[in-house]
Amino acid sequence: MSLYAQRGVSAQKEEVHAAISRLDQGLYPHAFCKVYPDSLCGDPDWVNIMHADGAGTKSILAYLYWKETGDSSVWKGIAQDAVAMNLDDLLCVGITDNLLFSSTIDRNKSVISGEVLQAVINGTQEFFDQLRGFGVNIHYLGGETADVGDVVRTIAVNGTMTARWPKTKLVTNEKIDAGNVIVGFSSSGQADYETEYNSGLGSNGLTSARHDVLSKYYATQYPETFEPALAEEVVYIGKNKMTDTVPIDGRQISIGKLLLSPTRTYAPLVKPMLEKYFDKINGMIHCSGGGQTKCMKYLPRPLLVIKDNLFEPPPVFELIRNNSGAAYRELYQVFNMGHRLEVFTDEQTAAELIALGGSFGIEGRIVGRVEAAERPALRLQGVFGELLYEY
Repeated sequence: MSLYAQRGVSAQKEEVHAAISRLDQGLYPHAFCKVYPDSLCGDPDWVNIMHADGAGTKSILAYLYWKETGDSSVWKGIAQDAVAMNLDDLLCVGITDNLLFSSTIDRNKSVISGEVLQAVINGTQEFFDQLRGFGVNIHYLGGETADVGDVVRTIAVNGTMTARWPKTKLVTNEKIDAGNVIVGFSSSGQADYETEYNSGLGSNGLTSARHDVLSKYYATQYPETFEPALAEEVVYIGKNKMTDTVPIDGRQISIGKLLLSPTRTYAPLVKPMLEKYFDKINGMIHCSGGGQTKCMKYLPRPLLVIKDNLFEPPPVFELIRNNSGAAYRELYQVFNMGHRLEVFTDEQTAAELIALGGSFGIEGRIVGRVEAAERPALRLQGVFGELLYEY
């Protein structure tokens, strides 16, 4: 059993998928988000989409960093995480504007102060203000803030995002087929619209990242940050403290900052991409939960996906691997490992999309291709050798 599973987490969410298997899959079952007819206005040419997600256990890392350093600004990053994890999923069905967002914040008041709430709520609005400068308009409708200490040990920051969108401007993944190439856009570095280096970790796999990298010191000092029923051998098994530093691009960056890099949104890039190249985009995938295997859930027919030109894993993923000793097979199922956005298109358009990404300071490359197959499968190739996932 993987370390991830031993900690009570599933990268593939098998039990969740089983629980929802009988639900209506919407108008386009292979689209990245569920799409429904326009029940708000009854227009057959429009659809409604609603999506819910959040920062997950990354909020526990923010809690640890805040307790150790007193720096409450780290909570603004958690606000961005909760928004980006919703927004970037919706980007993958083509939605880039006029979205509604409602937040849900559950806290344990005995350990989470009003200062933290203010940082999260104000940070959410600040992020929306930044995105508005790129023509991505998100309207903040408030939400629910609940003191539920009997349920939540620290804080959970989540949100729901919804939109009404024309059918003719949807990306449904139905056009993904043999002959497509896959353009991946880096999750790390520093995009032109980011203020500091982004480790690329995003908001997935943070249970593993936290326990694999940080030392037993945190189990002793902050027992409220983990499930007490977990076996000791999977709790905070790493070597580091949040304030330890590692050299990256000639700078010393703290472990805490690496693990807490706000999830990069690709919205400033995707908006002009869809405006100019919509007819050339066959599919889009947000490599979130499930990492590099995420794409397999959305294939419209049996296909072989080959990714043989992957990005070199950014330093944060090597930090996790060196601490945990986890196999590459598990790492590529849990983490994005270098790129979080995939676009399926033709080779000529791929070159133009890569150039567009570069104009925002985001590296892009053709990471792979799609071939015909009798049954769906994914093959990853790299310095780790070859990994085959069959579905």
